[in-house]
Amino acid sequence: MLRSVLTFCLILVSGLTVAQLEGKVICIDPGHPSEVGMGTRGKKLTELEVAWNMAQLVKVRLEKMGAKVVLTKSSKGQFVRNRERASIANRAKADFMLRLHCDAAAGSGFASYYPTQQGKSEGVTGPSQALLKRLKPVAVRFHSALAEGMKGYLSDDGLKSDLKTAVGGKQGALTGSVFSKVPVVLVELVVLTNPKDEAFVASKRGQDVFAEALALAVVAAVGR
Repeated sequence: MLRSVLTFCLILVSGLTVAQLEGKVICIDPGHPSEVGMGTRGKKLTELEVAWNMAQLVKVRLEKMGAKVVLTKSSKGQFVRNRERASIANRAKADFMLRLHCDAAAGSGFASYYPTQQGKSEGVTGPSQALLKRLKPVAVRFHSALAEGMKGYLSDDGLKSDLKTAVGGKQGALTGSVFSKVPVVLVELVVLTNPKDEAFVASKRGQDVFAEALALAVVAAVGR
């Protein structure tokens, strides 16, 4: 009898989980290769493989929650320019675009970036003022949920403006943000040049924790 009750409860929970993203379209953008290069690398891992592998893990989780997931590339090494990555999300009419990268710096931990003002790239100004207004609360919900899911595992380096990045600082926003017509957040998953960060994201436990946290962060951002 107890086993039957537990099974019934699990079915109910599973149903609620699936319904969380039912009808939503999520675009996942595993960073690099692009016009800005192949990405950074640690002693054992490359940004290219970390972002690609994490994208696959998050995709599975989002699909289980009912989302349609679109990737910006079909293989790890496929070259896609940042403008085209944004266009893929736009054409899919994504409810949210999650961009995955790794940092190379002196610090440690993860951080989220989103456009706080319009930038200019290739003669185009964007994103629209309407999207900027919509995006801030979405980005806040996303990063708050991500930080909660990663608590005790990696340092939270905060939610930041695109202006805090090298490219965004020059253009006013990251290229992927300039051309985006959908809510977009870029996550620097780890500082790959930090041995502890690299070891965490190399471990199965670390990958599973991160993928789960990212999936729930997407739910927080759009699942309402």
